[in-house]
Amino acid sequence: MSLETARKVLEIEAEALAELLERLDENFLRAVDILFTCRGRVVVAGMGKSGIIGQKISATLSSTGTPSFFLHPAEALHGDLGRLAPNDVLVALSYSGETEELLRLLDTVKRLAIPLIAFTGNPGSTLGQAAEVAIDVGIRKEACPLGLAPTASTTAMLAMGDALAMALAERRGFTEDDYAALHPGGGLGVKLKRVENVMHTGEQIPRVTPNTSMTEVIYEMSRKGLGLTAVVSDNDRLVGFISDGDLRRFLQREGNRALGLSAADCMTRMPVTISRRELATRALNLMEARKITSLLVVDGAGKLEGVVHIHDLWTTQMF
Repeated sequence: MSLETARKVLEIEAEALAELLERLDENFLRAVDILFTCRGRVVVAGMGKSGIIGQKISATLSSTGTPSFFLHPAEALHGDLGRLAPNDVLVALSYSGETEELLRLLDTVKRLAIPLIAFTGNPGSTLGQAAEVAIDVGIRKEACPLGLAPTASTTAMLAMGDALAMALAERRGFTEDDYAALHPGGGLGVKLKRVENVMHTGEQIPRVTPNTSMTEVIYEMSRKGLGLTAVVSDNDRLVGFISDGDLRRFLQREGNRALGLSAADCMTRMPVTISRRELATRALNLMEARKITSLLVVDGAGKLEGVVHIHDLWTTQMF
């Protein structure tokens, strides 16, 4: 019985979302235009369950490049109306469109000439009629077996809010770099780290020239402790790479003669490299695909900028 109820709930909510697709029209595009041209903040308001959905929509807007905050309508009537400013946009959520606390905000919204976007299941309601844009999030029925608890209706509101936020982010040209800047902490922040945030630079980079003796190559690799060394020309342009594995194979092949040779005799001439602006996750994927433990970081001209080791990625708790 429980599984059957769960399946029914998911079916009803899926149907509600499918029906929203048919309502994406000029109203939706106008809402995107209004939010895109907003010079203040996008203020989201709603009571009860609609308010909870509103908080999530506001958070999504803020995290994708649109400054936003949630305004509780009841608190607004007791002083928080002062948080509204003439350049703001109000997004009001009310399935019935007749929520008293929201309707009592309309005089202030009109006085401040704040554009109003309504999410409602009844575009002909008082709220819908007052809005510059009324987005229809109506459903045929709730998923609640009693037909009482907001379920499919709040799902529809949330999904439409996500659609609006994503369309707006795309309109703004919001990029991966922008997202990373707004999410420096937590799991998302870690996964959005760039190679430049985890690489070894400056004197930490093991490097030798092609003419460096193998004795000095071994010393440099041991001293820097990364299990490799870059081989660079006089202008620091990368020309080769020697790994621990390369060194072992070279010593086995050449024997005692090896110590009298140079880095140029041992190095790999086309090492795998990466840009400092690549995602650290891309560096890890590249290492795993090539079965290597380090990558050399170079600029567009091939100049050595750093080294990233697989241990640097593990210690960031990235995965």
